[in-house]
Amino acid sequence: MPDVELVLGAPRGALWHGTGWRGVRADGAEALVSRALAVATFRPRPEAERDASWKQLIPYLVLRDGARLFLMRRTRAGADERLHERFTIGVGGHVNPGDDGIGAALLREWHEELDAAFDPQVRLVGLLNDDSDPVGSVHLGVVYEADARGRPVAIRETAKLSGAFADADALWAAHGRMETWSQLLLEHVLPRRG
Repeated sequence: MPDVELVLGAPRGALWHGTGWRGVRADGAEALVSRALAVATFRPRPEAERDASWKQLIPYLVLRDGARLFLMRRTRAGADERLHERFTIGVGGHVNPGDDGIGAALLREWHEELDAAFDPQVRLVGLLNDDSDPVGSVHLGVVYEADARGRPVAIRETAKLSGAFADADALWAAHGRMETWSQLLLEHVLPRRG
C-alpha cells in the first residue's frame, strides 16, 4: 500500500462561525492563524480533500520583483487535476508532519518549486478563503509576500510548472485563466486600474 500524505488543517467551526468570506482578509489574520494552529491536526489528504467541514492550511507566497509578480502555469503533470493548465501567482502547498510549522512548509515548497539562490523574507498579507469551488472549500490560504529585489528566480519543477516575472498587463491578461485563489489574490495585491 502506498504512503498516504498527511496534511495539516483545522475544523472550520473552530475558525469562524457561520459562512466564511471570499477573498483575502488582512484584519485579524494573525489571531486566526494562531487559533487554527491551536486546534490543527494532520489527516490523510484524500479524506481531507472531500471534507468541507475541515480546512487544510496552505502557506501561499506571492513573489514580487518590484512591480512585477512571479506568474506560473501548472502543467498536466501536477497531482491535482482541478488545477491543470491554470495560471497561479502563489508558491506553496500543504503542511506535512515533517515540517516544523507553516513557515517551514512554505520554505520547503519554495525550494521544491523554485530555483533561487536566496530564501524569501516574507511578510503575512492575510488569509485567503473561497468556498465557492471544490478546491477552495477545503483549503484556507495563509498568504505571504516577498520581494526578489532583482535576484534571478526560475522554476525547479519544470515538468509541473513554467513561469517568469510578469508585469501588470500580462498578469491581468492571464486573470481569466488563473486558478480562483490567484484571481482573488491578484485583485487584492494588484488591483486593476481604470
